[in-house]
Amino acid sequence: MKITPLSIPDVLMIEPQVFHDNRGYFLESFNQAKFEQHLKRPVHFVQDNHSHSVHHVLRGLHYQVVKPQGKLVRVTHGEVFDVAVDLRINSATFGQWAGCILSAENHRQVWIPEGFAHGFYVLSPTADLSYKATDYWYPQGERTILWDDADIGIQWPLTMPPIIANKDAQGVSFASAEKF
Repeated sequence: MKITPLSIPDVLMIEPQVFHDNRGYFLESFNQAKFEQHLKRPVHFVQDNHSHSVHHVLRGLHYQVVKPQGKLVRVTHGEVFDVAVDLRINSATFGQWAGCILSAENHRQVWIPEGFAHGFYVLSPTADLSYKATDYWYPQGERTILWDDADIGIQWPLTMPPIIANKDAQGVSFASAEKF
C-alpha cells in the first residue's frame, strides 16, 4: 500500500498493491493495522455507503457538523473527480480544496478526515462510489456547501452543466457555512 498526501496533507491518496495474472487481479482494499499505523491514531469505521450515479452527476459538498464523519472513499465501477474541502478553522489549509480522480481502473482510494466537506463529479457513463464512514449518518447535523462557491474555487472538470440534487442546489456559501 502506497499512501501519499494530496495538496492538503491530511487528505491521503491510498494506492493498494494490485496482483495481476491471467485470471484477473487481487488487491487488499483495506487493512486496519496499516491504515492506523500511517495515521498514527485509531480509526473506527461504523458504516459503509454505496452511491450509484450517472454521467455528469455532481454530489456535494456534504458534511455533518454533529457526528462529523471521516470517509475512506473508492470507486468500484467507473470514474469520478473526488473533492475534499477543509472546514477546520484552525487548520493551515482552512478553506482549501484537494481533488483527485478515483476509478475502478486505478484502484485508488482517498481518506477524508473529519472536519472536511466532500463531493464528487462523475466522469464516466456511470459510477459506483463506495465509502467507509467513522460515524453514522445524522440528517439533523448534515450540511451542504454550494459546489460552485467562488470562495473555494474548485476546478471541477465539467464538460457540461452538472446534474445536481435540489438539496445541493440550495447549499449555502462557504462564508456562511458552519465550520469546525
